Amino acid sequence: MAVKDLDLNDNGMCFGCGQRNPIGLKLDFENQDGEYVAEFTPAAEHQGWMGITHGGILATVADEAMGRLAWVSGYRAVTAEMSMRYKRPAETGMPLIVAGSIVSTEGRAILCKAEIRKPDGTVVAEATATMIEV
Repeated sequence: MAVKDLDLNDNGMCFGCGQRNPIGLKLDFENQDGEYVAEFTPAAEHQGWMGITHGGILATVADEAMGRLAWVSGYRAVTAEMSMRYKRPAETGMPLIVAGSIVSTEGRAILCKAEIRKPDGTVVAEATATMIEV
């Protein structure tokens, strides 16, 4: 299937935000001060090393913040490229806040960024992504 033929439909089973997915993260976003924000508390089943949230889970959370923001902003887009920078460990059991924003658009490309923070504002991970409209 070519990207231009990709049919994007939401059936509530998305691993990141799907409210019907029994093993999903069930992220629930809202617009706050120009950012698309959700709270997530990683559990033991989200760990890599004992007590530390797996980096892939953090990448999923960041990707979801950027992708969902593009979607609710009217772009039918998918992630084309994403980069993560892990700054500090994210302990399991500690609430995290993910905040995504759109940096710019150029043609079919939507450039986004996201931060994952502890409640005190300490950044544990940063991401950038290029979303492509399909």
